[in-house]
Amino acid sequence: MDLLGLAKRQNQLKRLREIAAVLARYGLADWVSRIPSQEIRRLLASPKTLAVAGHPWEERVRLALTDLGATFIKLGQMLSTRPDLVGVALARELSGLQANTPADSTEIVRQLIASELGQPVEKLFVQFEDRPLASASIGQVHRARLASGQEVVIKVQHEGIISRIRPDLELMGALAQVLERYVSTLHAYRPVDVVASFSRTLLRELDFNSEKRNLEEFARHFKGDDTVRFPQVYPELCARRVLTMEMLTGIPGSKQAEMHASGADLNEFARRAARMYLGMIFRDGFYHADPHPGNYILLAGTVVGVIDFGMVGRISEEFRESLEQMLIAVSRRDSEELADILLNVCESSAEILEPAFRTDVADFVADYAYQSVKDIELAEALERLTEIIRRHQLVLPSEVSLLLKTLIMLDGTARELSPTFNVMELMEPFRGQMLRNRLKPKRWLAGWRRGFYKLERMLSRAPRDLESVLRRLRSGRVEIKLEHRNLQAAVNRLVAGILTGALFLGSAMLWSREIPPRLGAMSLPGALGCVTALVMGGMILMAIWKDDQRNGTD
Repeated sequence: MDLLGLAKRQNQLKRLREIAAVLARYGLADWVSRIPSQEIRRLLASPKTLAVAGHPWEERVRLALTDLGATFIKLGQMLSTRPDLVGVALARELSGLQANTPADSTEIVRQLIASELGQPVEKLFVQFEDRPLASASIGQVHRARLASGQEVVIKVQHEGIISRIRPDLELMGALAQVLERYVSTLHAYRPVDVVASFSRTLLRELDFNSEKRNLEEFARHFKGDDTVRFPQVYPELCARRVLTMEMLTGIPGSKQAEMHASGADLNEFARRAARMYLGMIFRDGFYHADPHPGNYILLAGTVVGVIDFGMVGRISEEFRESLEQMLIAVSRRDSEELADILLNVCESSAEILEPAFRTDVADFVADYAYQSVKDIELAEALERLTEIIRRHQLVLPSEVSLLLKTLIMLDGTARELSPTFNVMELMEPFRGQMLRNRLKPKRWLAGWRRGFYKLERMLSRAPRDLESVLRRLRSGRVEIKLEHRNLQAAVNRLVAGILTGALFLGSAMLWSREIPPRLGAMSLPGALGCVTALVMGGMILMAIWKDDQRNGTD
């Protein structure tokens, strides 16, 4: 729903005016004057104040989000993972956002646990501490003991948090539409898509069953690794708004003084934590995306305990291949290849100055490619690369930006524990393994198989997609703007390429199913079709090559 529609609801109008007042108080509402709609300007109008005029802009953004409550704090935490959108300075400022949400009363907490788990607290736990250990934006944590004697922590969602968050998400979506429509400098960053992605992530985080599954998956991946410890989860004591897990007893990474006073080998602790993260990223493609010190616990024997599994990241096979290609390009000092990969991975709704972008990437490669690994500071290198991407109005996919932010946080956290520690040194074995994996025949076959399935899906969808286009054409809902410049040869080749692909696909299916007549186990029609398709494909490539040569000499 648009902003004017939401404003017709009395509760939403009141909240909208609260948001406008906070933005104005922190000097963040200048964009309102650029909106041509008088109705929208009137809705967002608010008296200005100079109460915080002396604060830096990044700090004012953080303070405003804090004042606006839990939903906006979570938005700020998400934006802290998107330096490609908001810039490195603001991302760094927002990474410190914490919600000091008042804890729910004992009665509310006990009622919610009983409602979710079907039994009163007294029957589920032999001991339950009413005073929470901590309270955050979404929930609070209590300590308890099972009949077996096991100490556990119980994460309980704040009462009514969903009913408070959903209206804010609706208003965020409507405000994002206004920003994207009327503030031209934000078009390239697609505020509507950013808010939509944030809404999906936050609503998923409100289901504690999702966090339970994340924890169980991490435990499976690191089964048998005695340097890392994940808390045991108790499924029978978990529900959508309640999560019960083993309590890890040790020193949180946020208590630096206690950790240094413990006498533990913090350099080894940092190495183990970093090796765990790199294994998650490069081996498993599934990683804990919030590596701030408070989520590490120093356990006996310098074992790394990990908590809080609400924010995770996954790496698709496609992005993993792009990541490998980037590492290869940097190792070869090939700035052109790195620029090509970044342009392929990133998105942009604005025209970019490609020569300037390639020059910046070349400078980046020149500065880091010739340094020894131990001299490279990972966080600094990634922040510089992110700033190059942002300066040229490119937008990283959310999975990529989350990974970069996680690596930056990991480097900072490890250096807090051990100032001489360098994550880059630990990345070398993983980088080598990634490069070796690319040479395995099994990997090539898997790539070909994926390509074959993609082609098969594309061809199977082609009739339906064509029917959809024709339906739109008949209804007059398609507007086509075409500038014809010697397209006949290109169109002919496109048609020939589609027919060649279809012939190869159909022939391959005949061959795989051994359709007669056969020569041994080989289908003759299938083999003949495949050979014909290869010849046709070769002829098309030769024609393209000849045209390129001819154009190059014109």
